[in-house]
Amino acid sequence: MTAQMSAHNAYKQNSVTTASPGELTLMLYNGCLKFLTLSKKAIENEDIQEKNNNLQKAQAIIKELMLTLNMDIAISKEMLTLYEYMNHRLIEANMKNDIAMIDEVMGLVTEFRDTWKEVIRLNRQQQPAVQGDQV
Repeated sequence: MTAQMSAHNAYKQNSVTTASPGELTLMLYNGCLKFLTLSKKAIENEDIQEKNNNLQKAQAIIKELMLTLNMDIAISKEMLTLYEYMNHRLIEANMKNDIAMIDEVMGLVTEFRDTWKEVIRLNRQQQPAVQGDQV
């Protein structure tokens, strides 16, 4: 491993360990989109193993998002239903090598991610600025 790769891996690890829960959720959405994009490329390249690996990684992220839902909040039940739907569509896409199904899930994940980004932005605006040693 080169020094540059080692430094990059250390940076990635540090960004995960220092991220807020909201930032971690954003990372999950972005990771899911990355794996869905890779799975589409694998279908186009007729690389069934790579497609399967990346779709399973995307499904694992969706399952993690399901586990993090606070079911005491009403909207979480609706989100759970959508996550279950997305997971089911990825299973179908994997069996059928269907890029359209992956695109459908990518659209939903992108909407969730963009909404989550906006929530983080609004929360940051509402937090009072930290001054001096009043941490």
